[in-house]
Amino acid sequence: MVHLSQPIVRRARNLSAISPRSSRAATAFARQLRAATFVAIAAVCGWTGAASAQDAGTGEQVFGKCKACHQVGEGAKSLVGPELNGVVGRKAAVVQGYAYSPAMKNTALTWDEATLTDYLKDPKVKVPGTKMVFPGLSKPSEILNVITYLKQFSADGKKS
Repeated sequence: MVHLSQPIVRRARNLSAISPRSSRAATAFARQLRAATFVAIAAVCGWTGAASAQDAGTGEQVFGKCKACHQVGEGAKSLVGPELNGVVGRKAAVVQGYAYSPAMKNTALTWDEATLTDYLKDPKVKVPGTKMVFPGLSKPSEILNVITYLKQFSADGKKS
């Protein structure tokens, strides 16, 4: 529950007691105060449309955690991990020239959003024996945003 500080409440009451004109000022002040309080509560609670939507721009920033091992985009190459162009919707362990672990080769996974979500949360639980040493992304919003970012790239690395 939000409590207004006594000086602010006293100021509003004092303005309304002085004159009708001050009463209008007090009403305007009270409206501004309510609006500011709502905005502050919304900011603290994260009640914004942008915060709840999947965001490729934020996903690109989160992908920075993946760049030590993975590339995406035109000219992407496999590094410690395979390149991730067109990863959303493809079968696991199919990038030519990348040496997958036996565990990954033997999975029948297709990297849809649900599978990627589970894998990015905890790779070693989803695919025991995977070579991926990354511990996973702990925030569901980061996972959704990274997937949204990766979905932009076709198999040839072109961004849609």
